[in-house]
Amino acid sequence: MLPADPRILGATLTDGGCNFAIWTNAATAVELCLFNEVNGKLVETRFALSHRNGPIWHGYLAGVRAGQRYGYRMYGTWAPEHGSRFNSAKLLIDPYAHKLDGTVQYVPQIYGHVSEDGTGAGDTSIRDDRDSAGYVPYSVVTDYRARDINRPIYSWTQEVIYEAHVQGLTAKNPEIPLEERGTYKALGHPSTIAHLKHLGVTALELLPIHSYATEPGIWERGRKNHWGYNAIAFSAPHGEYAATDDPVSELQWAIDQLHNEGIEVFLDVVYNHTAEGGVGGPTLSFKGIDNNAWYRHDSNGNYVDVTGCGNTVAASRPHGVRHIIDSLRWWVEVVGVDGFRFDLATALYSTGSAFDSALMSAIESDAVLRNFKMIAEPWDISRYSLGDFPHPWREWNDRYRDSVRQFWLGDLARGFGEGVSDIAAGISGSSDVFYYRGPTSSINFVTAHDGFTLADLVMYSSKRNEANQEDNRDGSNENRSWNMGVEGPSDDPELIALRHSLKKSIMVTLLLSAGVPMITMGDEISRSQHGSNNAYSMPRDMSPSIPDSPETFMGGWANKWELTELERDMRDSVSELARIRKTYLADVAAEFFTGRVDLGTQRKDIAWFSLGGHEMTEEHWADGEKRSLTVFIEAGPDRGLLLLLNSSTEETRFTLPDSKWGTSFRRIFDASSFVDTHEPIICAPAEKVLLSPHCAQVWLVTRS
Repeated sequence: MLPADPRILGATLTDGGCNFAIWTNAATAVELCLFNEVNGKLVETRFALSHRNGPIWHGYLAGVRAGQRYGYRMYGTWAPEHGSRFNSAKLLIDPYAHKLDGTVQYVPQIYGHVSEDGTGAGDTSIRDDRDSAGYVPYSVVTDYRARDINRPIYSWTQEVIYEAHVQGLTAKNPEIPLEERGTYKALGHPSTIAHLKHLGVTALELLPIHSYATEPGIWERGRKNHWGYNAIAFSAPHGEYAATDDPVSELQWAIDQLHNEGIEVFLDVVYNHTAEGGVGGPTLSFKGIDNNAWYRHDSNGNYVDVTGCGNTVAASRPHGVRHIIDSLRWWVEVVGVDGFRFDLATALYSTGSAFDSALMSAIESDAVLRNFKMIAEPWDISRYSLGDFPHPWREWNDRYRDSVRQFWLGDLARGFGEGVSDIAAGISGSSDVFYYRGPTSSINFVTAHDGFTLADLVMYSSKRNEANQEDNRDGSNENRSWNMGVEGPSDDPELIALRHSLKKSIMVTLLLSAGVPMITMGDEISRSQHGSNNAYSMPRDMSPSIPDSPETFMGGWANKWELTELERDMRDSVSELARIRKTYLADVAAEFFTGRVDLGTQRKDIAWFSLGGHEMTEEHWADGEKRSLTVFIEAGPDRGLLLLLNSSTEETRFTLPDSKWGTSFRRIFDASSFVDTHEPIICAPAEKVLLSPHCAQVWLVTRS
């Protein structure tokens, strides 16, 4: 092979052929393996990459075109006791591949060590010399280039994020052709976009869409990984989600359709670990390319596992930083993505603080990436770092989640309270956490993909994860949920109405708090997983048309599209609350509220009131059994919003603030009423109003 350009990693097409380059520091030899069909069979041809610039091995092959299947074989020391796991019998995925052909087959051949079965059980110290080609995906040469992208641009104060699964969002949508449901193409379908626009969503955040594989143990149980947090190629869209044989182009088209309608697209990215697992896991890519360099190890050569998945990517090392930066750039410049949510973001640095992270610094200094939105999940299994990320990063705020659940559900479930201080802090933007960065540093959420849905929060006090076949040991036991006296669904009209009001009240809190709200797919239509709070696995043979069954959480893995009256009202309530947020709060929530009297309006920008209509005292704040909260939020010189929150089991009388705060009070949302039948009520200052149990109301306050 001729020498290639070592500056460009991966497989890069030129006018006459292809440039191949791969990073490995400890290998003694590298082979590029091309696979071509001859008489109906794939035939492998090997080429030695004999050219080396430091750790980058490279070579140029004339005549290679897009669609060429390939992989790598690495030669070097087999010394697993020292973390060295080179095995030339194993075909390896190019970390820079943008398309894969095939899937992981769960057979002994995919393991670098001698395995007794498809799970990797066996002596991990003995090298296995059986060829893995044909049992692992082939990398595919592609020719995608950076392109002009017409993006919608929103400030963080304008954002309303919708977290969704590619398949789950559209798999049951009857308006989409059956063969396209649950695919990238379906994301760009007019009915999908219409649903998101109706909700007031500005950003669609997709659960991982990089190529991934199911964990061997899960596969052995007859299940597969549904969420996708188990990558095998960081920059190759998962082929199962494609309606065509060209996932990249299909995804580009869908994103363009969403952009044209004013919706951004964020990706949940998992750079912290891979599907290769620990010492007993398969050899698919990094493990065979240079195990010691690509994964974190301790001084004894053991994997450092802060992800709970067997390995942790060495994301702070220069080659690790480069790889992630190159991957992010590809998703942004070629695919068209607008932002990222980083799974277990603290696992991406080994220092004490994200401020000292090589990766965070590289992103901030990158001329392209620093202009895109970055969201951190600020913890891993070894470290909790909420509030520790530098500007302009945003963070998932689980303290907000817990405070909202505790106020509306947890206190009542336990029979005693914790007061209203925590939820008040969350509503006002969590300044106790993000005091120097502003309220939009907080990604507010009440539910997410991992945990109860909103509907299940008010129906189940205990998790029901038996379908995962882990004896219900998986999933959190601390959910701050409340079944309201009946575990699971009920036919009692009164209980159904109370649960409905409670769900809407929680949405009032989420969508009208300072910070950036994130809605989880299906909460807008009361999607239930029937008590599963860890719905990560599905039957191996799942298809978009799979029937409802206990094995699929009663079909709760996918959104319904044919809705009941209550489900339509839930959807329309979310829409109305998003409209209220956009109209009254989008321009005032960029900075923390001060609580000081404004010299112009003679009012505070935020104030808290007792049931008697007076500003709360220290005694009120100290009352652990307080079940109500009234908050005034300044929305401009002549108007404000008043939130009345009643989390008690009793009808409660609230007194509106006096005329200093406004001359007219107009009720614009009532969780106990249907949106399409709600009749606004206008009240005078200091007037008394009744709130139903488990109910939130929103009032528009004006000054004449």
